[in-house]
Amino acid sequence: QAELGKPQRNCCTLPGFDFSYGLYIHRTDGGVPEAIGHWNTVKPRTALLQKMPRDFITMNRGALKAGYTTAHEFNLYYKAKDIRRKEDEYSRFKRCPPKVPADLTYGITARPCTPFFDLLQHKYKELWMEQQRALTAAQRVEKKKKDKVCETRTTFLRKHPLPAKEESFWHLPRLEKVGPHLSTFPDRDARKKAFSA
Repeated sequence: QAELGKPQRNCCTLPGFDFSYGLYIHRTDGGVPEAIGHWNTVKPRTALLQKMPRDFITMNRGALKAGYTTAHEFNLYYKAKDIRRKEDEYSRFKRCPPKVPADLTYGITARPCTPFFDLLQHKYKELWMEQQRALTAAQRVEKKKKDKVCETRTTFLRKHPLPAKEESFWHLPRLEKVGPHLSTFPDRDARKKAFSA
């Protein structure tokens, strides 16, 4: 039954102070003294011996020195002398540490100190003023280039007029290549004599 004059409790009661949560392992769980007094470290695993791939460069060189030329002879040589690659050559990272120069500094380099002498002399202001002057001069030159009048065909023809065309008599185009239909000369000699005159 609910207690008189008190709200109903929906939670469970907690165990006492001598209760330990979690799984208690006998013989190994000695609490804080066990953790401080002993080093229960994980034993290192023995590296699995990896079968290295074949060193075909060395085997091919040896086969050529032995005088073999055909593919069948090369295969027999591979079976007879199975040379494997060395672990150091095949490993991605060398076991020895990389060679680093003695004066190498790790991390970010320190910011250079502030030149107070330049600040007192207002050197940065002078540099900025020089940059602004150079920028203004470049803008003026650019504006002068833009202000030039673009040369059109009219201005070009005024400077360099086209040569005058020679007048030629106008002929009907359909009658230019029409030959004569009548020959009024008595003979060819008279015609030649008339045209030569």
